[in-house]
Amino acid sequence: MKTPLQVLEQFWGHTRFRPFQEEIIESVLHGRDTMALLPTGGGKSICFQIPALLLEGTAVVISPLVALMNDQVAQLQDRQIKAMAITGSLKGEELHRQLDNILFGNYRFLYISPERLQQEAIQQVLKQISISLIAVDEAHCISQWGHDFRPAYRNISEVREIIPEVPVAAFTATATKMVVEDICEQLQLKKRAVFKKSFERSNLYYEVVKTEDK
Repeated sequence: MKTPLQVLEQFWGHTRFRPFQEEIIESVLHGRDTMALLPTGGGKSICFQIPALLLEGTAVVISPLVALMNDQVAQLQDRQIKAMAITGSLKGEELHRQLDNILFGNYRFLYISPERLQQEAIQQVLKQISISLIAVDEAHCISQWGHDFRPAYRNISEVREIIPEVPVAAFTATATKMVVEDICEQLQLKKRAVFKKSFERSNLYYEVVKTEDK
């Protein structure tokens, strides 16, 4: 079995991880529910994509933004990794064809919106395939917006009744301590590991210049 670092080098061409990435990956690989706070640009997607490539089955990635899903799927496909996004634009025969592809196509990644996750047809497919992990991207939506704006985010935990043994990993770039606790509660993260990288950017600074003539 390859190591996470070998997978990183094979598919992404990097020879070392950014801070906390390796610890988060190891947590997911050991089957622990995981909550990770990394700043924008901190490499959150790597933290669930690498475990998904090391574990057997399909990783289900729940994301609120179609553009974000399509972008990550395109990047994975460019690396010859089988990935698919089930978006709201898929309907009728096209949707059923894609669901069949999930069942028999040996996909490593299935990107899906929280609303799609509530659909019975999707849940039936999830019951029939081997799932390696569930990754919840932009997890702050659960607490900050999900109670009203995207209520389906609060129902993500229902999928645990369908596939209870699968680890859940939640990722966000913005969350207070209270929001983190709310996310963990809403997702029913058990015996969770929480990772938080400092949001300090050493290359950024503020400067105040006082002058009489502006």
